[in-house]
Amino acid sequence: MFVYYRAVDSLPLSDAVALVTGGTRGAGRGTAVELGAAGATVYVTGRTTRSARSPMNRAETIEDTAELVTDAGGTGIAVRVDHTQASEVAALGERISAEQDGRLDVLVNDIWGGDPLIDWRKPFWEHSLDDGLLAIHNSIDTHLITSALLAPMKIARRSGLIIEMTDGTGRDGYRGNLFYDLAKQAMIRLAEAQAADLRRHGVTALALTPGFLRSEAMLDHFGVTEENWRDAVAKDRHFVASETPRFVGRAVVALATDAHVGRFSGQALSSWELGREYGFTDVDGSRPDWGAYVAEHVAGD
Repeated sequence: MFVYYRAVDSLPLSDAVALVTGGTRGAGRGTAVELGAAGATVYVTGRTTRSARSPMNRAETIEDTAELVTDAGGTGIAVRVDHTQASEVAALGERISAEQDGRLDVLVNDIWGGDPLIDWRKPFWEHSLDDGLLAIHNSIDTHLITSALLAPMKIARRSGLIIEMTDGTGRDGYRGNLFYDLAKQAMIRLAEAQAADLRRHGVTALALTPGFLRSEAMLDHFGVTEENWRDAVAKDRHFVASETPRFVGRAVVALATDAHVGRFSGQALSSWELGREYGFTDVDGSRPDWGAYVAEHVAGD
C-alpha cells in the first residue's frame, strides 16, 4: 500500500506547479493548502478578491487562500479569473507558462458558484430555468474551457494530472435537484472523456468527490465553527460523518505523488476510498468514510 507522506518528513511536490480553480473556499481552498503543504507552487483562481466579491457574496478571498498555501510550506499565487471567459483563462495559461517554463503538473477544476442558484424545494419544471441554466453554465462550461485551454501545457510535457472536482461518485443516485445533478454528474463524464483523449499523451484525468464537506459555508449554515462543529450534529445527525476540506485535499496530494496514478484515469474517485487506499487521515487524525456511513445510516431513509 502507498504510504501517505508526512510534511515533517519531506516535501514531495516541491518541484511541482499546480492550479486550483475555484480555490477561494471549500474543497478548492483545502486542496490548495494541502498542495502547499507538500511544497508545490499553487496558482489559486476565483472571482472574489479583497477588493471585490463574486455573486456568491462570501468573505473568503483568493488572496487569503494563497497566503494559507505559503504559510503551509508552498508558494501561493492568487490570480483573479472568471473561468466563463476563455480570454481570461488563456491569459492565465500564458502567465503560468511564462513564469513556470511551460510547466503545469496538476490542474484541479473546482469551479462551481451555483449554490445561490439552486432551489432544493422545487422540481425542475417549477425551478427558475434561468437560474438552473446559469448553474450549469458556471460549472460545466468553466471546467471545459479551462481544460481545453490548459491541457496543451500537459500534452507538451507528456505528463500531468487533471482532477474534476464533483459531488458524488456517479453510483449514488439522484442528487436531489435536476440542475445540480446534471452539473455534478457531467464532471464525471467530462473526466472520463478527457481521459480517453489524453491517455495516449501520458496525461491522467479523473473525477474526485469529497464526502459531507465541512466547508466555510456549511459551518455558517449550522452556526458553528471548526472548533465546535460537533454541536451541529443536533441539527443534522449526519454531520457527525463530515470531513474538512483538507481531507479531499490530501486525496489530491496522494494522487499527485503516485507514480502510477494513471491506473485511475477516467474514474470517479472519492476522498474516503482514497483515504483507505493511501492511508492518509483528516487533520484531526480521523479517517472519515462517508460512503460507509451512508450505506449504514442513510440508505433507505
